[in-house]
Formats: sequence, structure tokens, C-alpha cells
Amino acid sequence: MVKAKKHLGQHFLIDDSISFNIANALKNTENYTHVVEVGPGTGALTKHLLNNKDYVTVAAEIDRDSVSYLNQHYPKLKVLQESFLGLDFDTITDGNIAVAGNFPYNISTQILFKVLEERHRVPEVVGMFQKEVAERVAEKPGSKKYGILSVLLQAFYDIEYLFTVDAAAFNPPPKVQSGVIRLVRNKVEKLDCDEKRFKQVIKTSFNQRRKMLRSSLKPLLSDELKASELFTKRPEQLSVQDFINITNMIFKDEVVDPKIK
Repeated sequence: MVKAKKHLGQHFLIDDSISFNIANALKNTENYTHVVEVGPGTGALTKHLLNNKDYVTVAAEIDRDSVSYLNQHYPKLKVLQESFLGLDFDTITDGNIAVAGNFPYNISTQILFKVLEERHRVPEVVGMFQKEVAERVAEKPGSKKYGILSVLLQAFYDIEYLFTVDAAAFNPPPKVQSGVIRLVRNKVEKLDCDEKRFKQVIKTSFNQRRKMLRSSLKPLLSDELKASELFTKRPEQLSVQDFINITNMIFKDEVVDPKIK
């Protein structure tokens, strides 16, 4: 029997109905050939993914005990003993890949940034996160939960909060509730602004989220822009398109230094 390891953030899902619902939340199977499950543990979700013949399921698992268990109980499953964060998608397929899992909470945000980097290959994501993170990702403008992660991901994905999962559904139970969300790639191939500057504007704005933009972005603004009504708002009030417009207003005609992250 595999024991959950605290340093890996493992909490094994024991409610089979929830595993079933997560697996069946993958809806756009015509858009990918493979599903990568992140941190499958003992296969609570894996068995339901394997039942779907519309795609090939591949597991990314770093825990040796879990890898041994999966190889023994799911001999047809391809198990990669490596972190999803360093996974080279080309070693799996040259096509598109969906991502699913009861994600380890200690790397869940990093998983989303990996997805963002690979967005041209990832049409869909269904995953369980700490509820606070799930809500933040799916939140719309106008809420205090809306933040950097919300804007960056919603620029390229339509995001839906599906359902909440109580701690009692896990062994060992986490100290927080969990939330399941689905991300579906939208039609935006490239933003109508410089993406590096876009990220800079978002991060600078939300680092002082209680302030109006004319204060948080002050070093970047001309006197003319400071007088614009758009800059009298706080970042949580702005849509993705608003941030695109602001980026273009501030950095129009600028050649961006490639060193800017």
C-alpha cells in the first residue's frame, strides 16, 4: 500500500464518484490525442481516464512507490517517472495534449504556468486545486479574488468552476476544501499587444491592488495618461481587454528589450 507523502503534497482521493466526475469533465476530446495525468498516486482518477478510448492516458508521477503501484495495477498505462513541470511534450506526441489531475497543491500554480507556456498544445485542462486557487483562476473582474493568475490564464482560456470537494473525500484529509475547474482554450493565438509588457503591467498593477492604476503604474505613465478615466480604476475592476488596451497605451511604438521577463 502506498502511503501519502507530506513533502510531495499527496492527498489520495478516496471518493470514487468525484474521480469519475473529474474524468468525465474532459469534454473536447476531438481536439487532442493524449491526456497527461499529473500526480496520479494510486490511480483513483487514472482508472476512469483509461476507460475513455478517445485519447491515450499518460501518467507523470515522481513518487517511486506510486510508480511501482501504477505499473503493477495498470500495466497498459504509460507511466513517466518525472515531474510534469519539466516534461517535454514532444516525448509523448507531436499532437495536442490535455492535462488532468488531482494536482499536488504545493505545485498547482506552477502547473498552470506550465500549461500557459504550452498553451498552443493544451486545448483543455480539468483539475482539482485548493479551493482558493481554483476560485482565483476562474474569478471574473470585480472580485477581490480576481488577480494576476486570473488575467494571465483568462487571456487564453475560458475557465469554469465546476464543483467543490470536501476534505473528507481524501486520505489523509487536507486542511482546506478543494475545487475542480475546467480550462478550455479560446481562439486567441496572440494578444494584440506585447506579451512581456502585458505581464509587466498586470504584475505591477496587482502588486498594489488597493491603489488606482494611476498610482501603481505611476512610473510608467505620462501626465496625459494619468488623466485618463481608465487609470482611476483598481486592477480588479479591469478585464483582459482593458489590460491589453493599457499596455498599448503605455508602450505604443516602443521596441521591447527581449531581456524583459
